[in-house]
Amino acid sequence: MILSVSRRTDIPNYYSEWFLKRLKEGDLYVRNPINPHQVSRVLLSPDVVDCIVFWTKNPQPLLQRLSELHPYSFYFQFTLTGFGRDMEPYMPDKKAVMIPIFQRLSEEIGKEKVIWRYDPILFNATYTPEYHLNAFEQIAKKLRGYTLKCVISFVDIYRKNEKNLRACGSYALPENQLIPFGTALVQIAGENDIKVASCAEKLDLSVCGIEHNCCIDQRLMEQIVGCRMKAGKDKNQREACGCLESVDVGAYHTCKSGCIYCYANSSPNTVLRNSSLYDVNSPLLCGRITESDQITVKKVTSWKERQLSIWDL
Repeated sequence: MILSVSRRTDIPNYYSEWFLKRLKEGDLYVRNPINPHQVSRVLLSPDVVDCIVFWTKNPQPLLQRLSELHPYSFYFQFTLTGFGRDMEPYMPDKKAVMIPIFQRLSEEIGKEKVIWRYDPILFNATYTPEYHLNAFEQIAKKLRGYTLKCVISFVDIYRKNEKNLRACGSYALPENQLIPFGTALVQIAGENDIKVASCAEKLDLSVCGIEHNCCIDQRLMEQIVGCRMKAGKDKNQREACGCLESVDVGAYHTCKSGCIYCYANSSPNTVLRNSSLYDVNSPLLCGRITESDQITVKKVTSWKERQLSIWDL
């Protein structure tokens, strides 16, 4: 089993103590986002958890406690953009705080285990293509030697973020401008020994030198785990997503970063209400089990291929 921690919220930033406690306890509960009264109990033994993929804008709360992850294989998807407080109102200063945190995490666990996400890319009157290229270059220079890959994507419109995107004047860049933009990103990244890949983009950007990426990446995971993995494609993700199957342990409407473009929160009031239910001792993130909940133990297994194949000889 691969744990996704989490596409739905920033667990490393806001709920790391809860997650580490659940690892010690050996299980956690996850509500089905479609049918909230369906609750899965997920066992967290290192025997079945092949790898943990952390998604975060700020892993600082975990930095002092990385040793508690020792029984597990893991890597980080670290989002670091060029947006200001108008887009990411509660993020610390990028140059003074976030870039040093990225560098420190890389030094602790290895640059191959920290994927830089310049994601999403949103265009408006302030955040023009020229602005992004300048911001991307500044960050890339600081991250040279601290990461091997940068994952990009262009902002997608969902029901939860449509109003905010319209209010900030977001627009899509035409393809005849998108290709030169992507080519420029690749050139900047290459000058800093970083490879650029895309996340769930239908547009073929290979002409720019941007490969189609899998964020929950079989090749990277096999390198980290040290053996082949037999997991299949995650059918619960978008068609253009090539990620391996995983179990997401987060909850929507609980991320407190307040990013304008976010697809995982419906409103600040909902986030405030849900996050107020946070209890580090609860097996459920930001909530409690009720009498109407139906709890089932999720069937999980290791995807590791422990026997040698002809390809290993």
